[in-house]
Amino acid sequence: MVTLFLSTAAGAQGPTQLKPGFNLFTKQQDIQLGQEAAAEIRKKVVIVKDPLLNAYVNMVGKRLAASREAKDSGFTFSFEVVADPTINAFALPGGPMFINTGLLKAVDNEAQLAGVMGHEMSHVILRHGTNQASKADLIQIPLALAGQLTDSDTLMGQLSQLGIGLGAESVLLKFSRADESQADIMGSHLMAEAGYDPDELARFFEKIKSQDTADAIAFLSDHPNPGDRSRAIKVEALRLPVQDYGYQTGEFRNMKKALAAVHQPPPKAHQE
Repeated sequence: MVTLFLSTAAGAQGPTQLKPGFNLFTKQQDIQLGQEAAAEIRKKVVIVKDPLLNAYVNMVGKRLAASREAKDSGFTFSFEVVADPTINAFALPGGPMFINTGLLKAVDNEAQLAGVMGHEMSHVILRHGTNQASKADLIQIPLALAGQLTDSDTLMGQLSQLGIGLGAESVLLKFSRADESQADIMGSHLMAEAGYDPDELARFFEKIKSQDTADAIAFLSDHPNPGDRSRAIKVEALRLPVQDYGYQTGEFRNMKKALAAVHQPPPKAHQE
């Protein structure tokens, strides 16, 4: 792991350049897998239909998706709110993202939400889910991708024969500390370009880390600390072009009010 040091000259070095790693899946297979997985997710969670909440997360999400690295990925992102008190959000290969009401309640400002969403989008852009799946079984994965394992007409069906599904420990959603570090760095790029202060992502992680609650522990389990992540985010922020971070949709307070009316089911540790 490369250690980053704070420096007044960091901005002159430019943003850290990140690219997807080894992958047996094509981008189109990422998209297919994500769409199939999203359809299964929607059967198991309570999707919030509140128009204000959905409009809000889409405003923030689309602004992040307009950033250079997101557009260059070729993926189309979608954003849905899930009635779940767990502090979490996750994005599937190809772009579908689900944001828990617990996360919306936990963020102190719009920039923190944008930071977490940018982090999750970065996992998609860097193709971490299918990268992990590719490394999990170098022999059987190519057969699954070619549809030669079973008669299933879905990619999820093929992969399920290898034990790759949507459980909490699935390689599609369980990322390494190196993956988390990359998503932190790229997430800071996306939010900064959208006009949000990257330091707010660092502050959110610090806030969650300081809390000794089941929700905080679950969040940190799903987002393992790659090592001094807040400092690494702040270092990367110094590498970015100097700008004023003043963007706001103006709907943050209205989002919080709408959120208070959403009925949440009892908390669950993880989605199966």
